[in-house]
Amino acid sequence: MKKKCCVISNIVLLCWYFLAMIGVYFENSYLVTRSYKDEWIFMVITLIAFIVFLLKEKIGKFILIIWLLMWFVTQFLSHEWYTIYGSGFMGSMEGKIEYFKGAIKFSNSKTVYIPDVYHTILHILIIVTLVITIIYSVDKKKRNKFQIVE
Repeated sequence: MKKKCCVISNIVLLCWYFLAMIGVYFENSYLVTRSYKDEWIFMVITLIAFIVFLLKEKIGKFILIIWLLMWFVTQFLSHEWYTIYGSGFMGSMEGKIEYFKGAIKFSNSKTVYIPDVYHTILHILIIVTLVITIIYSVDKKKRNKFQIVE
């Protein structure tokens, strides 16, 4: 896999996550609320990890992979955990449903928390970017191992 794919996936992830910094609202609903006060640190860490990857790839790929993995675990515990297990670490199921009641969703439920469209796409982008970054790092290591030195 080429570095270009890795860079593109990280940029797409950063752009999508940037929507949470500004918020995207419609008449009676929203894709994501403006949450820079609560989540700016995730944006900064992701941006720094990506920049380190671009400038110092040897160490940056590990920093980026570790961060993406930690970020996904945080997102999973904040969203999918509630759907799978019916409760979670960050408030009640009812509180989650109420908090996201105005968000655009694939399906509405009054009894089960179903992650909204924005967070579902965010989680998919985090996983895709993580996988692409891992594949790129492993492929590059293999390519370097088999290079013939003259």
